Amino acid sequence: MHAQNTSTAAAPLLAAAEPQAVIVTGTRASNRTQFDTLAPVDVFSREEIAAVESDDLNDVLAQLVPSYVVQRLPMADGQVFVRPATLRGLSPDQTLVLVNGKRFHRSAFLGARGSQAADMAQIPTSAIKRIEVLRDGASAQYGSDAIAGVINIILDDTAGGEINAQHSQYGENDGKTNTVRAKYGFTFGESGRINLFAEAADADPTSRTRQRQDAIAFQAAHPELQVPNPVQRWGQPELESQRIGYNASVGLGGELEAYSYGLFGRSEGVSDFNWRNPDTSGSVYNKTAAFPGWDVRSIYPTGFSPQYTNEQDDLQVLAGVRGRFTDALGWDLSASYGRNRIDYGLHNSINASLGPSSPTAFDLGRLTQEEKLVNANFNYEWNVAALARPVNVGFGLEYRNERYGVRAGEAASYAVGPGAAFGLDPSANGAPGFSDRQAGRWDQDSYAAYVDVEAPLTERFSVGAALRYEDFSEFGDSVNGKLSARYEVTPDLAVRGSFSTGFRAPTPGQLNTSSTSQGLDTRTLLVFTSGRLSTSDPIAVALGAKALTPEESNNLSLGLTWKGAMGLSGSVDLYQIKLRDRFSTSASFPVPAGMANPLRYTSVNYFTNDFDTTTQGIDIVANHLSRVADGRLNLTLAYNYNKTQVDDGSTAVASNLTQRTIFEDRLPRQKATIGATYERGAWSALGRMRHYGAWTDSTGNATGDIFQRFGAMRFFDAALSYKVTPKQTLRFGVDNVFDKYPDEAVFQASRGLIYSRNAPYDTDGRNLYVDYTVRF
Repeated sequence: MHAQNTSTAAAPLLAAAEPQAVIVTGTRASNRTQFDTLAPVDVFSREEIAAVESDDLNDVLAQLVPSYVVQRLPMADGQVFVRPATLRGLSPDQTLVLVNGKRFHRSAFLGARGSQAADMAQIPTSAIKRIEVLRDGASAQYGSDAIAGVINIILDDTAGGEINAQHSQYGENDGKTNTVRAKYGFTFGESGRINLFAEAADADPTSRTRQRQDAIAFQAAHPELQVPNPVQRWGQPELESQRIGYNASVGLGGELEAYSYGLFGRSEGVSDFNWRNPDTSGSVYNKTAAFPGWDVRSIYPTGFSPQYTNEQDDLQVLAGVRGRFTDALGWDLSASYGRNRIDYGLHNSINASLGPSSPTAFDLGRLTQEEKLVNANFNYEWNVAALARPVNVGFGLEYRNERYGVRAGEAASYAVGPGAAFGLDPSANGAPGFSDRQAGRWDQDSYAAYVDVEAPLTERFSVGAALRYEDFSEFGDSVNGKLSARYEVTPDLAVRGSFSTGFRAPTPGQLNTSSTSQGLDTRTLLVFTSGRLSTSDPIAVALGAKALTPEESNNLSLGLTWKGAMGLSGSVDLYQIKLRDRFSTSASFPVPAGMANPLRYTSVNYFTNDFDTTTQGIDIVANHLSRVADGRLNLTLAYNYNKTQVDDGSTAVASNLTQRTIFEDRLPRQKATIGATYERGAWSALGRMRHYGAWTDSTGNATGDIFQRFGAMRFFDAALSYKVTPKQTLRFGVDNVFDKYPDEAVFQASRGLIYSRNAPYDTDGRNLYVDYTVRF
């Protein structure tokens, strides 16, 4: 780390070190700082969040949190718009997301392996005061999902206003994005305060694509046609979004206070699908007796690439009242409602089995996730005569209702028309709509009770214990516990550790829904249709599907944390997470001959509790703050090593090499960020290096799976800010200064893709941006 300048006096160094904020994540006590916590908690300020160029909170966390990885996944159905993000290499829905300490709802989208997580892109970055990331299992404290950790978004409650306008674009002159953010906080009455937030962004698509070889051959065979180049686009989607919100509180007299927040967002996006070749896509282009004289070439003479659309609206509203019965006993009652709704559409396509009566644009249907939550939390500071400080006792009750809904698309989007008997594809080509067989609404209720105790046994030694009971209407109850301890070796050095059990309950969407998707075999370049069935579907039951049960975990951590008067602070934490009955999709099976197959699946799979894993790793976080040449220099280091091994289950056998490789090697085992910021007068500069270790990609084909190993990557970012006035700041920045790209994805080249769509980092090259901020 940076050595202190010998000419710099100790007093300015001490002045530069800022006091640590009180932490509210992972503890029920009201006086814990980042150094005092019994488990590792990262805290990121509003300034650190704003230093990351993106308005997508997933990208912000990926640059700030050492073990957080988010993927772009172009041309991957709904994952283009609801991007999977992982903490410590675990599934996206094994990390719990809170806003102001209360559970934030899930997305309606179920990922490729069934994960259903909160979509943090729906939370406006302009609304955030700070982010607290608990890197430890916390199901005994917060309930289902908190296996990898907890991300708590604290909304801004400070007075004053701010407007920020930003423009960015990639070095290849695409992906142009314009973003405007605004916030304003004010007080009213004697004790009321309210903060308003708004932001809007408009992003053009990117394209890192070559013309497909079969498109080149098609153009050569049909010189009279003008074939688009490229015929399909690999890159980020076209996306337009708007988000608004508020955060408010008001005193009601005495110790009584009412509080509330609300967040609402809308977005519309468009993404490409695979190109359909008129010369080889016989199941679309063949002339048949079903439709004499009709030819799809009359509509799409040069083939077609379906355009997948996503319209999403997201809502979270919470209201509560808190107060104190006595000086020692406080209470907090709250209720919240969250909803995520996604409407899917498809343009530039056709249902070939309907022939000339088929539309070319389709409403594919709607997914809806709704959550209602009621909390009663209590906190008691118990004065024990033998102890120097009070014992903190937290306890409470919770009721949660989850509802998942599927609305069918228009009939033509899933219809099996008369042409199907002659070999023409049914359903909207590219993304079949949700059928009336798949539509429905499903509920799940849960009731929970918890107790959480933190006791300072001596001035240096503290222990904690938590216990939570939760009962689910669909599959029964769960009991989880946590033990933690912290020993202060010196006032600036402490050892901490914990052991906990955890769980993740299957959601109504995972328990009950089915979906249909289409893919492209990268060898034959032919489209195939697959179905993901619910475990109660007759086809799935015949193939061995069983009712889903919760995933369960044992978490163990041991760490060291320090702080010092010379501006150096940090922590080192070792961890192990053992997961049982992990959730995934089964192997794909052909539908048995003679079995009813109304949606004409080529193959099917289903969700299953499939396997066990062990994840081991280390987090290293360090910060050094010093005075250099009349300026302030802040050096940061965040490093994570994370290894997951499949222990048991069907994915552990050699016949399922793909699934084992996906869970063990699909993400880098190492990720690090080294940053430096220097502030002097009106100027400030940022330099940052991001390191991603090697990882393995795979693609599935009808004849087997193909793997490719990608080496480590390092990206350098830089930004320069100038305070035009004390209230106005101009910033210029470049992410990926040296325009680095990973190796090309060899096995995907046949369909025009240059860089792997599964990469754990942005593969669009250098990104340049400028923004202007006005505070008032």
